[in-house]
Amino acid sequence: MREELVQARLSSDLEKMLGVEPKTMTQAKAFTQAFILNSMKTVTQESLAGRITQKAVILNYSKLRKPKVRRNAKKAKGLNARQKRELKVFQIKPEQQRYELFLPLHNLWKQYIISICNGLKPGSSPQLVQQRLLKADFHGAILTVVQSKCPSYVGTTGILVQEFKHIFKIITKEDRLKVIPKKNSVFAVEINGFVSHIYGSKFQHRASERSAKKFKVKGSIDL
Repeated sequence: MREELVQARLSSDLEKMLGVEPKTMTQAKAFTQAFILNSMKTVTQESLAGRITQKAVILNYSKLRKPKVRRNAKKAKGLNARQKRELKVFQIKPEQQRYELFLPLHNLWKQYIISICNGLKPGSSPQLVQQRLLKADFHGAILTVVQSKCPSYVGTTGILVQEFKHIFKIITKEDRLKVIPKKNSVFAVEINGFVSHIYGSKFQHRASERSAKKFKVKGSIDL
């Protein structure tokens, strides 16, 4: 609506019809102020005190912060290889070098291998079994040296008690601890009539590393 129309004065005929008397500027100003004062709600001290006591007034909101826990920047370091050798961590005591002590370990290993090879049934795929054995843990397996560049190792049979990157440690039936190097040796392992050969030169990995390694199929393997 145009401003001049709002501020335009009513005609005399319209004033008589509506019963409106013309006001002066002073009267109009006084009327406007009185109308505004009557329209505004007055807040007394009593009513304000009642509102404060009867209602919860949130003055400020702050999110609770959990106390920060300081963590040690340096993690506890384990023993290094030299310290392990000095403490003889991996050394098997002479009184513990007995074949019969490790027979329960061998029985557990057989159960473990049968489970990861889906039961080792007569119809099992040799390739599948071989792939599972490549990544398996051999602690407790009965190994036999079938080929070696060192003739004195050939024919040695025993339970694998420790595997390192480059050697196998086995306990023979004569209760003797033998250290057999993986390099230039071929080992045979038998599980429920299934015989698998391990080429030590291609097997020079720790058990933990071998589980994540991808082995490539090669046409010929030399000692």
